[in-house]
Amino acid sequence: MKTLSSGARGPQVQLLQLALRRAGYGPGPLDGSFGVRTAAALRAFQTRHGLAPDGIAGPLTHAALRPWYTGHVNHTIRPGDTIYRLANLYAASARAIETANPALDPLRLPVGAELTIPFPFPVTPFCVDWCSTLLAFCCEGLKARYPFLGLGGIGSSVLGRPLWRLTLGEGGTRVLFNAAHHANEWITTPLLLRYIELLARAAAFGEPEAAARLRDRTLSVLPCVDPDGMDLVTGDLDGSEAWERARAIAAGYPAIPFPDGWKANLEGVDLNLQYPAGWETAREIKFAQGFVGPAPRDFVGPEVLSAPESRAVYDYTRQLDPALTVSLHTQGEVIFWRYQDHAPEGARELVLSMARASGYAVDDAPYASGYAGYKDWFLDAYDRPGFTVELGRGENPLPVSDARDIYPRLRGLLNAALDGAG
Repeated sequence: MKTLSSGARGPQVQLLQLALRRAGYGPGPLDGSFGVRTAAALRAFQTRHGLAPDGIAGPLTHAALRPWYTGHVNHTIRPGDTIYRLANLYAASARAIETANPALDPLRLPVGAELTIPFPFPVTPFCVDWCSTLLAFCCEGLKARYPFLGLGGIGSSVLGRPLWRLTLGEGGTRVLFNAAHHANEWITTPLLLRYIELLARAAAFGEPEAAARLRDRTLSVLPCVDPDGMDLVTGDLDGSEAWERARAIAAGYPAIPFPDGWKANLEGVDLNLQYPAGWETAREIKFAQGFVGPAPRDFVGPEVLSAPESRAVYDYTRQLDPALTVSLHTQGEVIFWRYQDHAPEGARELVLSMARASGYAVDDAPYASGYAGYKDWFLDAYDRPGFTVELGRGENPLPVSDARDIYPRLRGLLNAALDGAG
């Protein structure tokens, strides 16, 4: 987290405001503007936690706020503690505490041992703009609540940010969902994280549908392929050298609004035009459209898989060898399921099931967008079902407030995809 004080703006200010609200302090609206109400709430928090009430969120204050960034607190067991006493103390549920501490004997709490106590709110928020810092907090928080989740990385972005990977289940049929290949489609990141969060909760709490869904399957999730681009679009890079470099690239394309129209990585490469499935054709199409070098969107790169983010996804897919993939994009409420009129066996039935579950249309990608995408490569290389799903309607970037309306239909769609794998 950056050091934040009065006058600061951006997604990390929204995250600070969210943490203060979760902790019971009223910072006003979660608007990303560090004003009088945010400063007053922060000083009240600092006073309560024994910090200098200077109204500046620096390292010590961020450390004190960490439980409300991640959604859990670590509690050292004291004499007289019981699961139910701790649940009442932290407004948590006993079931959630037991889930987060699988080695725990709830009838014999060893004094001095440390417990993870989940707070009673979702780890994944739908009320603030996202940034890579929030993404890291959420991955940490989900792993703490659900220790059976696998958590790691598949590589790094241009700016060195981790490309996170979460895994749920132990079945032999492997499924891969990914989100945010495009920077201004970052809303797909919280949507996909919310899906795995609720699926993990359902599995932990013994819900039969979740247990059946994961019995023979392992779900891997890549929640954000382009974290640098997300930070650019949501304002977390404002004023930085990286922002200046991106602005210089965007200056060559004045018809594309900056930064809202930015889809590429920080080197101006469109990550979903990097895969070895008609890449040369994609290059011809995009060059003819004027995208002959680094651009906010539609530059295919100097060569196939030249971008570290696309290369990492490619390598991880090769390693995982999934039976099915789903890539989340925005917008249009449509599912693309074929590559050059080809679809694997069973894909038609599965895409129709996904469409019924979501109310989304089924279509073929337009010719100008039909090459070098991740879905295109997976279908071409593996001859297994792979889908691109365009979520929501409107103009990118969709506001995070749309997530609540998009999620129920997405959940049905992803459940259908998972059920149909194998």
